[in-house]
Formats: sequence, structure tokens, C-alpha cells
Amino acid sequence: MPKPIFVLNGANLNLIGVREPALYGTETLDDIRRRTEARARALGLAVDFRQSNIEGELVNWIQEAREQADGIVLNAGAYTHTSVAILDALTAAGRPVIELHLSNVFRREPFRHTSYVTPAAHGLICGFGPKGYELAIEAMADLLARPASGAAAKLG
Repeated sequence: MPKPIFVLNGANLNLIGVREPALYGTETLDDIRRRTEARARALGLAVDFRQSNIEGELVNWIQEAREQADGIVLNAGAYTHTSVAILDALTAAGRPVIELHLSNVFRREPFRHTSYVTPAAHGLICGFGPKGYELAIEAMADLLARPASGAAAKLG
């Protein structure tokens, strides 16, 4: 049986739906979880959907993914722009990684243009709001369907 895809969410994403709805929309993280799980089921995949405001907990989950997951979809929130620890954990995990953001970070403040996640990611999805989670699951399904040597290898 395939292992789940870890869908990990970082700081302040628990406030989605109430925090800056003009920017992030009105769907809650639980709404996004449900739509992500539904898309994964339709593709024959399972997801393990988690959120934490604690950087170290995200690092622990990424390390856990090394043995317990087939891939990682990560919306690290603000930790995207600050965390070398998350980058190191992603690099060590040896799993395909998709970086995800609800907003288009490149249309926002310049500090958001720098990502410590990107060097470990196979791809980046941003600017599509909650739909981005479904797109990330579809992209992960494609990555996992590749021959074993291609799924774990860097694409860039």
C-alpha cells in the first residue's frame, strides 16, 4: 500500500479564512483539507494533512516523512523566507517536495521573493488560492508515477 503524501502547513495557516480574506480567501484550512483529501482519493492517494505554528514541529514532521510518506507538499508560510532548518530537513528527507503558497509571493513584498524551500522542491505552485493544494496533489501524483529513479531525483 502506498504511503501518504504529507501536506504540511506552517505558521498562521490555521487562521486561513479569517486572516486577510481579501488576500487568502474565506475558505478555512479545514475546508482546504477536505478538498485536498478528496482530490487525493480521486487519484488513488492518501494525504496526511497537518499544520503547526512551531518551526521545530515542521522539521520533525519532515524528518518523519523520510520513512512514513511518499512525498511532501509544503506551505511553510513565513518560514519559507527564514528557515534554513526546514531546507536542511527537506534535503535530508529524500522525498519529492512541492512548495505551495496560496498567494502569488512574487506580487508581494520583496522579502517574500526569497524562499529557503525552493532549493529542495521539485516545483512551486503559488497564487491559485486553495485550488493550489489540489494542483499540488496532481503534480505529486505525476512525480510519484515516474520511474523510481525519477521521483526522488531533482528536476532542476
